[in-house]
Amino acid sequence: MFKASHVDWLSGTALAVSPVGYGTVALVLVLFFLVGGIPFGYLAGRMKGVDIRTMGSGNIGATNAFRVLGRGWGSLVFFLDFFKAFGPVLMLAIFLREGVWECTVMDGDLMVILGGVAVVLGHNFSPFMGFKGGKGMASSAGFLFAFLPWAGLCCVLAFFVVFLLSRYVSLGSIAASIMLPLSSFYFYQGEPWKLGAALLLGGMGVWKHRSNIQRLRAGTELRFGRKKPDESGGEE
Repeated sequence: MFKASHVDWLSGTALAVSPVGYGTVALVLVLFFLVGGIPFGYLAGRMKGVDIRTMGSGNIGATNAFRVLGRGWGSLVFFLDFFKAFGPVLMLAIFLREGVWECTVMDGDLMVILGGVAVVLGHNFSPFMGFKGGKGMASSAGFLFAFLPWAGLCCVLAFFVVFLLSRYVSLGSIAASIMLPLSSFYFYQGEPWKLGAALLLGGMGVWKHRSNIQRLRAGTELRFGRKKPDESGGEE
């Protein structure tokens, strides 16, 4: 739980703390949702003269950007999707932890978690793309490394182990989604808001991959590196 402790480091005197009520919380959540909705994959495709929604898996996330636009553009889309969650969530956490803001209507942890979830939902249901979007793995990773870093690290390890063994991005992402609540129960015992966020994001990650699960069972899912524009087999 965050406590207000904003102190002038030079003088050692306490500084005024800005109280945060329901109106400010609502404004922050809306702004985070809009930031999460910035469709970097779509914009990158437009910069190359293509509509990424009509190619590969038809998704606007990082994996389809890798497939359609190439490694350089795909990496850029991944990092932009990651940092559009990491940056705002980390800044909000610092503001509350250092006492710049004091949330008077809910626990500070809960406000940060709601902000992080808002970014991921914005990515998954972008208001700029008719409330369609990616599967939220890069944005979820940004949120985790900003606020639940140990769980985030476990998820990354789970992803790479499964991905390197199978060459399926979707299978690695599903493994990471399952690892999230499991690792959070180990690292964040006694912190219910963090455990709740882990269950929510992990469950949403698996749910967003339900079509991939069907293709994995049918043997029609595309492995990473294969290009097959007439089939939908992508991850993000």
